[in-house]
Amino acid sequence: MGKKRSGGGLTGPQQAAKFLGVSVLAGVVLAGIAIPGAGALGLAAKGTVEGFDEIPANLKTPPLSQRTTILDSEGGLIATVYSRDRQVVPLTAISPYMQKAIVAIEDSRFYEHGAVDLKGILRAVNRNAQEGGAAQGASTLTQQYVKNVFVEEAGDDETKVREAQEKSLGRKIRELKYSIQVEEELGKKKILENYLNITYFGQQAYGIESAAQRYFSKPAKDLTLDESALLAGVVQSPSRFDPVNDSQEGMKRRNVVLQRMADIKDISQAEADEAKAKPVQLKVTKPRNGCITAVKGAGFFCDFVRNSFLDDTAFGKTREERAKVWNQGGLTVRTTLDPQSQDSVNESIKDHVDQDDKVATAVTLVQPGTGRVLGMGQSKPYGFGKDETQINFSVDKKMGGSNFGFPTGSTFKAFVAAAAIERGLPPTKMYSAPYDMDYPSPVQTCGDKPWVNTAKDRVENETESEVGPYGMKEAMAKSVNTYFVEMISEMGLCPVTEMTSKLGVIPANGTKLPEVPAIALGTEGMSPLTMANAYATFANRGVYCTPVAIESITDSHGKALTVPKSKCDRAMSERTADTINTLLLGVVDSGTGQQAGLTDRQSAGKTGTTDSRYNAWFVGYTPNMSGATWVGSGGTKQVSMENITIGGRYYDKVFGGGLPGPIWKQAVSGALSGREAPGFSTVNIPDTPSPAAGGKPNPNPNPSKPGKPGKPGRPGGDGKPGDGRPAGQQTAAGGAGGTPTDPIGGIEIPPGFIGGTDNR
Repeated sequence: MGKKRSGGGLTGPQQAAKFLGVSVLAGVVLAGIAIPGAGALGLAAKGTVEGFDEIPANLKTPPLSQRTTILDSEGGLIATVYSRDRQVVPLTAISPYMQKAIVAIEDSRFYEHGAVDLKGILRAVNRNAQEGGAAQGASTLTQQYVKNVFVEEAGDDETKVREAQEKSLGRKIRELKYSIQVEEELGKKKILENYLNITYFGQQAYGIESAAQRYFSKPAKDLTLDESALLAGVVQSPSRFDPVNDSQEGMKRRNVVLQRMADIKDISQAEADEAKAKPVQLKVTKPRNGCITAVKGAGFFCDFVRNSFLDDTAFGKTREERAKVWNQGGLTVRTTLDPQSQDSVNESIKDHVDQDDKVATAVTLVQPGTGRVLGMGQSKPYGFGKDETQINFSVDKKMGGSNFGFPTGSTFKAFVAAAAIERGLPPTKMYSAPYDMDYPSPVQTCGDKPWVNTAKDRVENETESEVGPYGMKEAMAKSVNTYFVEMISEMGLCPVTEMTSKLGVIPANGTKLPEVPAIALGTEGMSPLTMANAYATFANRGVYCTPVAIESITDSHGKALTVPKSKCDRAMSERTADTINTLLLGVVDSGTGQQAGLTDRQSAGKTGTTDSRYNAWFVGYTPNMSGATWVGSGGTKQVSMENITIGGRYYDKVFGGGLPGPIWKQAVSGALSGREAPGFSTVNIPDTPSPAAGGKPNPNPNPSKPGKPGKPGRPGGDGKPGDGRPAGQQTAAGGAGGTPTDPIGGIEIPPGFIGGTDNR
């Protein structure tokens, strides 16, 4: 008989043994065993366990976390993502050998006892009482299933996982009560099915289907006798009996299972001996989880899909709720990604920019009128190695993009022109547009306080030969800085910020667009997706549609989830959009974007290059596709794109029309190959006199400071308005992931001190 405790009472194991012995003598039916409150067992001290009768009667079984499959618009696989690699299958899809093997080694009397195995418990309790601890367990397959339910429910919460697995009498009592319920409600076959789907088989494989695929690259229904025995043996200790890391240990355990199957007459001894003689032959399929495994260079699009799900309240009120649904998995997500467009994006990037170049490129394509994201790629692949990154250069910070986005240069001028035309300014409007001028001051803002050029900031054109007067058509084609600064100064800043708001043009870091005249030159950091989608509004004749990446979602039961659709609203009149289309057609016909012009259909667009050539852009569109291409510093260090080799080609100076333009052209040409080629609705914009045509320019409104050329390769001069940094900030290391620093602590840099200059 076991020793008594120093306080005179029996130990916990002895009490349990006494209770179970009494139960047997009383003839208790195990399937409906009645256990008194915990106090009768002396189990309530220090909250060891709740009273048995107080434990909730119903076990809430969480849905099992499974793989989520992400597909393109045609149903092709992009990637498989999961928190736990599991594919739930019915018992009919599991090899009979596997069913017998797991029962034989884990609970050979499974079909003979109820929720608990009385003989097993008495044997284990007696031994544990003799040894004064928990030397032997006696959990049935049902109890193990219940424990796994608690582990599954705990998810990634380490504390809850430990509680679900702790070796305590309290946990055993809880398991026992729930096991009774499970036996009554499910029956043996369903319990076995659930167990095989929930249990962990090592090598990141949860459930027998994933385990069969992981170790043998076959479905669970095709597992042979020796393969089934091997997997059944792994369950007790997935690390110790892992056949991938230790085939000998795995084989020993497999043979134990085979002999047990023979002992209980599930197979003959001859069958067991034949299977034992076979070597362990694995055909391992390595885990492929997450967007890093995406095909077609779509890792960043895959990540954008995930972030779109986590950011949308349609899938849960809080981000935590949405994350739980995503991690639960079992979803089939069909996306908007167009395989032809994605292939074309990848090919164009590959042909122009190398992975190990000092700079990077990103390309995003969207469909006007629907907001569907058709293609997304970049030269730095999704990954963790050298010249790889997890930063998606195509999207905003909250969606996995860079901290600040990238200054857009003169691609922003299209928004200024749209705001002016929408307010009634004729496209023939002429401004003096000198080579060099002070920012006009004051300039009206949306508030009561106008912007004032207290710092006497100046703006310049690309070259001294760019001297007005110009009309809008020629100024847009040549990307004349001073013209658009005069325009924004005359009409005020509020119409521009109101227009950009309607176009979804928000800085990539989520801040408000500053009300300073320098925004006309693209000083704020934007993402390619933002720019491509805003320009799609021009193609859609003035109707803006929010970008979308998800077409449909079905859950593990095939039930369709409600998926938010693109929201479309008119941002400008058709006349205004048609006028912008006409102006931007001129950019690719005879302006700075000629190298981007398509040969088989109409296209329009705008170039952009920031000071020091840290960033270069081309944003363009056809009536049925819009795209943005950015080239610049993909890391924390800004790289001036002068005298530089990119994609194996030497460039003395990179500008928007010179590298981003051709990248855009190849990407869009391939994406639209074989597809319809609709034309734009345009308006007639008369030519206006210019110096080149014999027109007489207006005098320089700021003659006190004659124009002077910028420093070589630095439009506007180094550090002058047009530096390409976010307005009101100076950056020690801008670009992707750059962190703004305050060069002089406590001193505020005046708004608009830093601008963005571009002509090409």
